[in-house]
Amino acid sequence: MFNIDQIVKALQTDPNAQKNAMSGAAGLAAGMLLGGGGLGKIGKDAVKLGALAAVGGLAYQAWQKYQAGQPGASSAREDAFIPSTSDQHAQEELGKTLVRAMIAAAKADGRIDADEKEKIFSRLEGMSLSAEEKAWVFDELSSPLDINAVVARADTPEHAAEIYAASLVAITADTASERAYLDALASKLRLDPALVSEIHAAAGEKAPEPSPTPVSPFAYTPSGSNV
Repeated sequence: MFNIDQIVKALQTDPNAQKNAMSGAAGLAAGMLLGGGGLGKIGKDAVKLGALAAVGGLAYQAWQKYQAGQPGASSAREDAFIPSTSDQHAQEELGKTLVRAMIAAAKADGRIDADEKEKIFSRLEGMSLSAEEKAWVFDELSSPLDINAVVARADTPEHAAEIYAASLVAITADTASERAYLDALASKLRLDPALVSEIHAAAGEKAPEPSPTPVSPFAYTPSGSNV
């Protein structure tokens, strides 16, 4: 099974950083989710799913708050964000989606340079990951930044929100290039600015500047056509 926790750990550029290049998801799992955070049963699942539950829980919390302000909106479904532990295929596919989003976000500011890739490769080699898992990460790290490939994995509106959440926690979002990347990602994912603001709030980040052209709520286009 695709081990998102081990891979996220390998991708951390600074184990001592509270939130820097992939460390955000692990910190969220230990803090917001495992500590309660008002997310109910998600805390229990986070013990088993780690980073996957952390990102899913963050997006789920943001979605709930967003929908609370939308007249007639249906309630959020937890399993739409965090696959059941019995559904290994869904966990693996979502794990790949979120790791790809994290790596792409880190590339947006040039954080993953040649030296950093070598460090990550070394860490991966020392972990109990399959050859297939290692090869997948190597390919993702070595390939050029492709925001459309990230967006193409958004096969549901809930996964679109999770992709944005994973990208946000992977970086510090304090440079112009990072902010521009997140703006472009939100636009391509067709996320309502109000939902984006809730995701930032759930992650403890400052809300982005309002877009001059509002996006209709969940104006979602199926996977592969958001290009």
